[in-house]
Amino acid sequence: TNIILGNNLKIVHCNIYVKGNNNTISIDDNSILRNTKLEIVGNNCSIKIGKDCMIGDNCYLSAKENNTHLSIGDDCGLSRNVKVMTSDGHPIFQNNIRINDAKNVEIQNHIWIADNVTILKGVTICNGSVVGINSTVTRTIPAQCIAVGNPAIVVKQNIYWKS
Repeated sequence: TNIILGNNLKIVHCNIYVKGNNNTISIDDNSILRNTKLEIVGNNCSIKIGKDCMIGDNCYLSAKENNTHLSIGDDCGLSRNVKVMTSDGHPIFQNNIRINDAKNVEIQNHIWIADNVTILKGVTICNGSVVGINSTVTRTIPAQCIAVGNPAIVVKQNIYWKS
């Protein structure tokens, strides 16, 4: 396991759990993590957090199953109780064929994720977007949009936000 830490980090009361081989966790410069759980279960997996990110209390970032990657770009804010997962946690089969493969998650740059949001496997949240409180993101959110609800849908376009 490789753990790569940038400069000027503030990591407070976090748990890191890694099971498997050839896995990487990287946290870039000037990021803050509070009471966050980072979990990798599988081989050749990664969790990457970019520069100038703030990950709030009780967040859960999970890359489970082989060859899965969870990436968070630069200047992102995840509020409290945000869950981001590359896997459903258990395989589900229909006619002896797995129907819920794990998939990567990408949170691009300058994203704001409000309290109690869940981001599921296969999702990309594109640059400059916002996800509203208590939302469940099941599909890609385009750039510069606000998405809310369960499942989250785009309610505003062509937005920008300031930290």
